[in-house]
Amino acid sequence: MGSRPSTMENMVKTNKLEKSFWKGKKVLVTGHTGFKGSWLTIWLNQIGAKVYGISLAPDQKPSLFEKAGISRYCKSIICDIRDYENTNHYIKEINPEIIFHLAAQPLVKESYENPLNTFSTNIMGSINILNISRNIKNLKTLIVITTDKVYKNKEWDFPYRENDELGGSDPYSASKASLEIIINSFRESFFKDKKVNIFSARAGNVIGGGDWSKDRLIPDTIKAWKSSSFLNIRRPDFIRPWQHVLEPLFGYMLIAQHSNKECFLKKAYNFGPNTSELITVRELVEISKKYIQDLKVKFNYEDTFHESGKLLLENSLAKKDLGYCPRWDLEKTIKRTIEWYKGFYEGNDAFDLCLKDIYFFER
Repeated sequence: MGSRPSTMENMVKTNKLEKSFWKGKKVLVTGHTGFKGSWLTIWLNQIGAKVYGISLAPDQKPSLFEKAGISRYCKSIICDIRDYENTNHYIKEINPEIIFHLAAQPLVKESYENPLNTFSTNIMGSINILNISRNIKNLKTLIVITTDKVYKNKEWDFPYRENDELGGSDPYSASKASLEIIINSFRESFFKDKKVNIFSARAGNVIGGGDWSKDRLIPDTIKAWKSSSFLNIRRPDFIRPWQHVLEPLFGYMLIAQHSNKECFLKKAYNFGPNTSELITVRELVEISKKYIQDLKVKFNYEDTFHESGKLLLENSLAKKDLGYCPRWDLEKTIKRTIEWYKGFYEGNDAFDLCLKDIYFFER
């Protein structure tokens, strides 16, 4: 697979999370009831932050938020971010120092089925968060989570860099690419004279224990295994930047740690696996079968909606500026993910399983 020259020659050693920085920090996570938000809430709690969450109620059954009892580890507020009045009231009351904005409609297929919900949540809901943030007294850092799909997909063989052209042919990608432009507009129009740093973080496809979303590869794999049915793979030759959910979360927290002490930080960062770890859907399924040996698979199951064939992210800017570096290769990522689900279905506590993965990740 071809690749463009890296933007850095020598990799910086990976940073660690500074517990002294996080201890007692008021941190707001929007979308804390979702898969990534649940993991982030657990991790922030473990390093001493005072965590608040604003989100819709979880829409998965089961959901990691409920199974891990995450409401015990944060001040949880159920609220639609499209409701400006209530969202504004709650955020002003919290008065956070750091906001991680994850709340979104995150699924490509769902965006075809319900484009109005996708655009209203991902654009207008996010505009609400940005506008409210203008008047939060203690706010220092706002990190808006977008996606690897913000780039205009050209089906080329090298990873997209942060300065590549934005675009999006499906409603989900278009909503997130639009949000990138909106973030910059708010930054340039309203935050230049404020001591608030605003970043966008673009992450590749995440996998990990506790994801039961529909139309995602690992959750579909687990569902097929548990029901002794076939796993139907619609596009086996597609390439995605898969990574464990802890990888980008680590990157988001590194941005927050650096944001108030490093003037050289850029405004957008990619978080994805190294180029050597990029594989097809078929290859990921084959690795999964090593750990679920009775998994039954049907390839070339066609679906009707359009998706990009290749999505690759260049992560060298995050390495250079943040000391970020992926910690787990795909083999370990898939192994630990499947072990999480096996442990859960054997009766182990979901929260403890998450803590175990966080512990090994931080080692």
